Amino acid sequence: MSDAVHASFTFSGMPLRGGGHLPEVTLAYVTRGRLAADGRNAILVTHGYTSGPRMIEPGVASSEGAWSTLVGPGAPIDTDRYFVVCSNMLGSSYGSTNAASINPATGKPYGSAFPAIAVADIVTAQKRLLDHLGVTHLRAVVGPSYGGFQAFQWAVTFPDFMDGVAPVVTSPLPPQSDRVEGLLQWFEKDPNWNGGDYYDRGGVQGTLTDLRVDTLTRYGLRTSLAERFADPDAELRRIASGWAEVFDANSLFILGQAMATYDITRDYGRIRVPVLYVLSRTDALFPPSLAPGVMADLRSAGVQAEYVEIDSEHGHLASGADADKWAPALRAFILKLEAAA
Repeated sequence: MSDAVHASFTFSGMPLRGGGHLPEVTLAYVTRGRLAADGRNAILVTHGYTSGPRMIEPGVASSEGAWSTLVGPGAPIDTDRYFVVCSNMLGSSYGSTNAASINPATGKPYGSAFPAIAVADIVTAQKRLLDHLGVTHLRAVVGPSYGGFQAFQWAVTFPDFMDGVAPVVTSPLPPQSDRVEGLLQWFEKDPNWNGGDYYDRGGVQGTLTDLRVDTLTRYGLRTSLAERFADPDAELRRIASGWAEVFDANSLFILGQAMATYDITRDYGRIRVPVLYVLSRTDALFPPSLAPGVMADLRSAGVQAEYVEIDSEHGHLASGADADKWAPALRAFILKLEAAA
Protein backbone atom coordinates (compact mmCIF):
# COMPACT_ATOMS: atom_id res chain seq x y z
CA MET A 1 0.00 0.00 0.00
CA SER A 2 1.38 3.40 -0.98
CA ASP A 3 2.23 5.93 1.72
CA ALA A 4 1.98 8.79 -0.79
CA VAL A 5 -0.28 11.71 0.11
CA HIS A 6 -1.76 13.85 -2.69
CA ALA A 7 -2.78 17.41 -1.89
CA SER A 8 -2.74 20.99 -3.17
CA PHE A 9 -1.92 24.38 -1.70
CA THR A 10 -3.32 27.72 -2.85
CA PHE A 11 -1.96 31.16 -2.01
CA SER A 12 -2.78 34.67 -3.17
CA GLY A 13 -0.62 37.21 -4.89
CA MET A 14 2.63 36.19 -6.56
CA PRO A 15 4.82 38.82 -8.26
CA LEU A 16 6.90 37.34 -11.08
CA ARG A 17 10.54 37.99 -12.00
CA GLY A 18 9.56 39.26 -15.44
CA GLY A 19 7.29 41.92 -13.99
CA GLY A 20 4.00 40.05 -14.27
CA HIS A 21 1.73 38.93 -11.47
CA LEU A 22 -0.50 35.97 -10.67
CA PRO A 23 -3.43 36.85 -8.39
CA GLU A 24 -3.72 33.25 -7.17
CA VAL A 25 -1.43 30.23 -7.36
CA THR A 26 -2.27 26.58 -6.71
CA LEU A 27 0.45 23.95 -6.46
CA ALA A 28 -0.39 20.24 -6.50
CA TYR A 29 2.06 18.05 -4.64
CA VAL A 30 2.80 14.57 -3.34
CA THR A 31 4.48 13.76 -0.03
CA ARG A 32 5.88 10.60 1.50
CA GLY A 33 7.19 10.07 5.01
CA ARG A 34 6.58 12.19 8.09
CA LEU A 35 7.86 15.66 8.94
CA ALA A 36 9.85 15.93 12.17
CA ALA A 37 8.74 18.37 14.85
CA ASP A 38 11.57 20.77 13.99
CA GLY A 39 10.69 20.68 10.26
CA ARG A 40 14.27 19.86 9.25
CA ASN A 41 14.08 16.27 7.95
CA ALA A 42 12.73 17.12 4.49
CA ILE A 43 13.99 16.38 0.98
CA LEU A 44 12.53 18.13 -2.06
CA VAL A 45 12.41 16.07 -5.27
CA THR A 46 11.91 18.23 -8.35
CA HIS A 47 10.35 16.75 -11.48
CA GLY A 48 11.14 17.13 -15.17
CA TYR A 49 9.72 19.19 -18.02
CA THR A 50 6.81 16.91 -18.88
CA SER A 51 6.35 14.76 -15.77
CA GLY A 52 4.81 15.52 -12.41
CA PRO A 53 4.86 14.90 -8.68
CA ARG A 54 3.81 11.26 -8.95
CA MET A 55 7.40 10.40 -9.92
CA ILE A 56 8.11 9.69 -6.22
CA GLU A 57 5.22 7.24 -5.85
CA PRO A 58 5.86 3.49 -5.62
CA GLY A 59 5.71 1.83 -9.01
CA VAL A 60 4.79 4.97 -10.93
CA ALA A 61 6.75 5.84 -14.07
CA SER A 62 7.48 9.33 -15.31
CA SER A 63 9.09 10.63 -18.46
CA GLU A 64 12.46 10.24 -16.73
CA GLY A 65 11.63 6.67 -15.78
CA ALA A 66 10.41 5.47 -12.41
CA TRP A 67 12.12 7.04 -9.40
CA SER A 68 10.27 4.77 -7.01
CA THR A 69 13.41 2.72 -6.33
CA LEU A 70 15.25 5.91 -5.32
CA VAL A 71 12.48 7.11 -2.96
CA GLY A 72 10.94 4.86 -0.33
CA PRO A 73 11.58 2.94 2.89
CA GLY A 74 15.29 2.13 3.06
CA ALA A 75 15.95 3.75 -0.35
CA PRO A 76 18.64 6.41 -0.87
CA ILE A 77 15.90 9.00 -0.28
CA ASP A 78 14.62 7.12 2.75
CA THR A 79 10.98 7.80 3.59
CA ASP A 80 11.41 6.05 6.95
CA ARG A 81 13.69 8.94 7.92
CA TYR A 82 12.76 11.78 5.59
CA PHE A 83 9.67 13.75 4.69
CA VAL A 84 9.84 13.79 0.90
CA VAL A 85 7.98 16.44 -1.08
CA CYS A 86 7.50 16.58 -4.85
CA SER A 87 5.69 19.70 -6.01
CA ASN A 88 4.11 20.03 -9.42
CA MET A 89 5.78 23.03 -11.06
CA LEU A 90 3.98 26.32 -11.46
CA GLY A 91 2.87 26.37 -15.11
CA SER A 92 2.83 22.57 -15.40
CA SER A 93 -0.18 20.33 -16.05
CA TYR A 94 -0.79 18.06 -13.09
CA GLY A 95 -2.90 20.26 -10.85
CA SER A 96 -0.89 23.48 -10.58
CA THR A 97 -1.84 26.88 -11.97
CA ASN A 98 -1.19 26.93 -15.72
CA ALA A 99 -2.61 28.23 -18.98
CA ALA A 100 -5.69 25.99 -18.71
CA SER A 101 -6.52 27.52 -15.31
CA ILE A 102 -9.26 30.13 -15.13
CA ASN A 103 -8.03 33.70 -15.32
CA PRO A 104 -10.02 35.55 -12.63
CA ALA A 105 -9.95 38.70 -14.75
CA THR A 106 -11.84 37.06 -17.64
CA GLY A 107 -13.50 33.95 -16.24
CA LYS A 108 -11.89 31.96 -19.07
CA PRO A 109 -8.68 29.92 -19.34
CA TYR A 110 -5.51 32.04 -19.42
CA GLY A 111 -4.38 30.45 -22.69
CA SER A 112 -1.88 32.66 -24.47
CA ALA A 113 -2.35 35.37 -21.81
CA PHE A 114 -0.61 33.34 -19.10
CA PRO A 115 2.23 35.57 -17.83
CA ALA A 116 5.86 34.70 -18.46
CA ILE A 117 7.52 32.91 -15.56
CA ALA A 118 11.13 32.10 -14.70
CA VAL A 119 12.68 29.03 -13.09
CA ALA A 120 13.26 31.30 -10.08
CA ASP A 121 9.48 31.84 -9.88
CA ILE A 122 8.93 28.08 -9.92
CA VAL A 123 11.25 27.53 -6.94
CA THR A 124 9.89 30.59 -5.11
CA ALA A 125 6.40 29.06 -5.34
CA GLN A 126 7.83 25.78 -4.01
CA LYS A 127 9.33 27.68 -1.08
CA ARG A 128 5.87 29.06 -0.27
CA LEU A 129 4.56 25.47 -0.28
CA LEU A 130 7.34 24.24 2.01
CA ASP A 131 6.69 27.10 4.43
CA HIS A 132 3.01 26.11 4.44
CA LEU A 133 3.92 22.48 5.20
CA GLY A 134 6.13 23.51 8.13
CA VAL A 135 9.43 22.63 6.46
CA THR A 136 12.10 24.85 8.02
CA HIS A 137 15.14 23.35 6.28
CA LEU A 138 15.85 20.84 3.53
CA ARG A 139 18.44 18.12 3.69
CA ALA A 140 18.65 18.21 -0.10
CA VAL A 141 17.02 19.17 -3.37
CA VAL A 142 17.28 16.36 -5.92
CA GLY A 143 15.87 16.23 -9.43
CA PRO A 144 16.40 15.12 -13.05
CA SER A 145 16.45 17.20 -16.23
CA TYR A 146 14.24 20.28 -15.70
CA GLY A 147 14.19 19.14 -12.07
CA GLY A 148 17.96 19.63 -12.15
CA PHE A 149 17.45 23.23 -13.31
CA GLN A 150 15.32 23.66 -10.20
CA ALA A 151 17.92 22.05 -7.94
CA PHE A 152 20.60 24.42 -9.25
CA GLN A 153 18.17 27.37 -8.96
CA TRP A 154 17.34 26.48 -5.36
CA ALA A 155 21.04 26.61 -4.53
CA VAL A 156 21.35 30.21 -5.74
CA THR A 157 17.90 31.58 -4.81
CA PHE A 158 17.69 30.08 -1.30
CA PRO A 159 21.35 29.20 -0.64
CA ASP A 160 20.93 28.63 3.12
CA PHE A 161 17.74 26.57 3.02
CA MET A 162 19.29 23.21 2.18
CA ASP A 163 22.36 21.13 3.03
CA GLY A 164 23.07 20.05 -0.54
CA VAL A 165 21.72 19.71 -4.08
CA ALA A 166 21.85 16.87 -6.61
CA PRO A 167 21.09 18.03 -10.16
CA VAL A 168 20.77 14.96 -12.42
CA VAL A 169 20.92 14.61 -16.26
CA THR A 170 20.84 18.38 -16.49
CA SER A 171 22.94 21.53 -16.74
CA PRO A 172 23.34 25.00 -15.21
CA LEU A 173 22.28 26.27 -18.67
CA PRO A 174 19.41 25.15 -20.94
CA PRO A 175 20.07 23.14 -24.11
CA GLN A 176 21.25 25.33 -26.97
CA SER A 177 18.24 24.67 -29.21
CA ASP A 178 15.35 27.17 -29.20
CA ARG A 179 12.69 25.11 -27.46
CA VAL A 180 9.79 27.51 -28.13
CA GLU A 181 10.65 27.93 -31.82
CA GLY A 182 10.86 24.16 -32.20
CA LEU A 183 7.46 23.72 -30.52
CA LEU A 184 5.86 26.31 -32.76
CA GLN A 185 6.93 24.32 -35.82
CA TRP A 186 4.73 21.50 -34.53
CA PHE A 187 1.69 23.40 -33.29
CA GLU A 188 1.29 26.22 -35.81
CA LYS A 189 0.32 23.58 -38.39
CA ASP A 190 -2.59 22.43 -36.21
CA PRO A 191 -5.86 24.14 -37.28
CA ASN A 192 -7.02 24.27 -33.67
CA TRP A 193 -3.87 25.99 -32.35
CA ASN A 194 -5.09 29.62 -32.54
CA GLY A 195 -1.94 31.01 -30.93
CA GLY A 196 -2.46 28.87 -27.83
CA ASP A 197 -6.15 29.73 -27.36
CA TYR A 198 -7.48 26.31 -28.36
CA TYR A 199 -9.62 25.39 -25.36
CA ASP A 200 -12.93 25.95 -27.14
CA ARG A 201 -11.71 24.44 -30.43
CA GLY A 202 -11.32 20.80 -29.49
CA GLY A 203 -7.67 20.96 -28.39
CA VAL A 204 -4.44 19.87 -30.05
CA GLN A 205 -4.10 16.34 -28.66
CA GLY A 206 -3.15 14.71 -31.97
CA THR A 207 -0.23 17.06 -32.48
CA LEU A 208 0.75 16.67 -28.84
CA THR A 209 0.84 12.89 -29.23
CA ASP A 210 3.02 13.09 -32.34
CA LEU A 211 5.40 15.47 -30.57
CA ARG A 212 5.58 13.15 -27.59
CA VAL A 213 6.45 10.16 -29.75
CA ASP A 214 9.29 12.16 -31.28
CA THR A 215 10.55 13.40 -27.89
CA LEU A 216 10.50 10.02 -26.18
CA THR A 217 12.25 8.43 -29.14
CA ARG A 218 15.05 10.99 -28.87
CA TYR A 219 15.24 10.41 -25.12
CA GLY A 220 15.88 6.72 -25.74
CA LEU A 221 12.56 5.22 -24.66
CA ARG A 222 12.01 3.22 -27.85
CA THR A 223 15.30 1.42 -27.22
CA SER A 224 14.19 0.62 -23.67
CA LEU A 225 10.78 -0.61 -24.84
CA ALA A 226 12.34 -2.84 -27.49
CA GLU A 227 13.81 -4.93 -24.68
CA ARG A 228 10.31 -5.69 -23.33
CA PHE A 229 7.77 -5.34 -26.15
CA ALA A 230 7.43 -7.11 -29.49
CA ASP A 231 6.05 -3.90 -31.03
CA PRO A 232 7.90 -1.04 -29.32
CA ASP A 233 6.47 1.56 -31.70
CA ALA A 234 2.88 0.69 -30.76
CA GLU A 235 3.75 0.82 -27.06
CA LEU A 236 5.53 4.12 -27.53
CA ARG A 237 2.44 5.64 -29.20
CA ARG A 238 0.20 4.25 -26.45
CA ILE A 239 2.37 5.94 -23.80
CA ALA A 240 2.49 9.18 -25.78
CA SER A 241 -1.27 9.25 -26.32
CA GLY A 242 -1.97 8.66 -22.63
CA TRP A 243 0.32 11.52 -21.71
CA ALA A 244 -1.28 13.85 -24.27
CA GLU A 245 -4.69 13.24 -22.71
CA VAL A 246 -3.63 14.87 -19.44
CA PHE A 247 -0.83 17.30 -20.36
CA ASP A 248 -1.67 20.76 -21.70
CA ALA A 249 0.34 21.89 -24.73
CA ASN A 250 0.61 25.43 -23.38
CA SER A 251 2.62 24.12 -20.44
CA LEU A 252 5.35 23.15 -22.91
CA PHE A 253 5.54 26.78 -23.97
CA ILE A 254 5.31 28.26 -20.46
CA LEU A 255 8.09 26.03 -19.13
CA GLY A 256 10.04 26.30 -22.40
CA GLN A 257 10.09 30.10 -22.12
CA ALA A 258 11.17 29.83 -18.48
CA MET A 259 13.95 27.47 -19.55
CA ALA A 260 15.16 29.98 -22.16
CA THR A 261 15.90 32.57 -19.45
CA TYR A 262 17.45 30.07 -17.02
CA ASP A 263 21.18 30.55 -16.36
CA ILE A 264 22.79 30.10 -12.96
CA THR A 265 26.39 30.18 -14.22
CA ARG A 266 26.75 33.84 -13.24
CA ASP A 267 25.63 32.93 -9.71
CA TYR A 268 27.98 30.06 -8.88
CA GLY A 269 29.41 32.22 -6.10
CA ARG A 270 26.05 32.13 -4.30
CA ILE A 271 26.15 28.34 -3.92
CA ARG A 272 27.16 27.49 -0.36
CA VAL A 273 26.36 23.79 -0.21
CA PRO A 274 27.83 20.61 -1.72
CA VAL A 275 26.69 19.63 -5.23
CA LEU A 276 26.36 16.09 -6.59
CA TYR A 277 26.29 16.47 -10.38
CA VAL A 278 25.09 13.38 -12.23
CA LEU A 279 25.03 12.77 -16.00
CA SER A 280 24.31 9.76 -18.21
CA ARG A 281 26.98 8.34 -20.51
CA THR A 282 24.54 8.13 -23.45
CA ASP A 283 22.43 11.26 -22.87
CA ALA A 284 22.25 13.29 -26.10
CA LEU A 285 20.43 16.18 -24.41
CA PHE A 286 22.94 16.75 -21.60
CA PRO A 287 26.02 14.78 -22.67
CA PRO A 288 28.87 13.96 -20.28
CA SER A 289 31.10 16.33 -22.25
CA LEU A 290 29.43 19.06 -20.17
CA ALA A 291 30.92 17.75 -16.95
CA PRO A 292 34.53 19.00 -17.10
CA GLY A 293 33.52 22.61 -17.69
CA VAL A 294 30.72 22.62 -15.13
CA MET A 295 32.85 20.96 -12.46
CA ALA A 296 35.80 23.30 -13.08
CA ASP A 297 33.58 26.38 -12.86
CA LEU A 298 31.85 25.18 -9.69
CA ARG A 299 35.13 24.39 -7.99
CA SER A 300 36.73 27.65 -9.06
CA ALA A 301 33.80 29.41 -7.36
CA GLY A 302 34.60 27.53 -4.16
CA VAL A 303 31.75 25.02 -4.46
CA GLN A 304 32.33 21.52 -3.08
CA ALA A 305 31.26 19.50 -6.13
CA GLU A 306 31.30 15.80 -6.97
CA TYR A 307 30.59 14.22 -10.36
CA VAL A 308 29.02 10.83 -11.09
CA GLU A 309 28.38 9.36 -14.54
CA ILE A 310 25.65 6.76 -15.00
CA ASP A 311 26.99 3.94 -17.19
CA SER A 312 23.70 3.43 -19.00
CA GLU A 313 22.37 2.74 -22.48
CA HIS A 314 19.12 4.54 -21.58
CA GLY A 315 20.17 8.04 -22.56
CA HIS A 316 18.26 10.87 -20.91
CA LEU A 317 16.05 8.34 -19.08
CA ALA A 318 18.97 6.75 -17.23
CA SER A 319 18.30 8.31 -13.82
CA GLY A 320 15.17 6.18 -13.49
CA ALA A 321 15.71 3.36 -15.94
CA ASP A 322 19.12 2.54 -14.42
CA ALA A 323 18.50 3.97 -10.97
CA ASP A 324 20.51 1.20 -9.32
CA LYS A 325 23.66 2.37 -11.11
CA TRP A 326 23.78 5.73 -9.31
CA ALA A 327 21.69 4.98 -6.21
CA PRO A 328 24.83 4.23 -4.12
CA ALA A 329 26.27 7.66 -4.99
CA LEU A 330 23.01 9.37 -4.02
CA ARG A 331 22.84 7.42 -0.76
CA ALA A 332 26.44 8.29 0.08
CA PHE A 333 25.84 11.95 -0.73
CA ILE A 334 22.82 12.21 1.59
CA LEU A 335 24.70 10.39 4.36
CA LYS A 336 27.56 12.84 3.94
CA LEU A 337 25.14 15.76 4.24
CA GLU A 338 23.71 14.22 7.41
CA ALA A 339 27.15 13.82 8.93
CA ALA A 340 28.05 17.44 8.20
CA ALA A 341 24.80 18.90 9.53
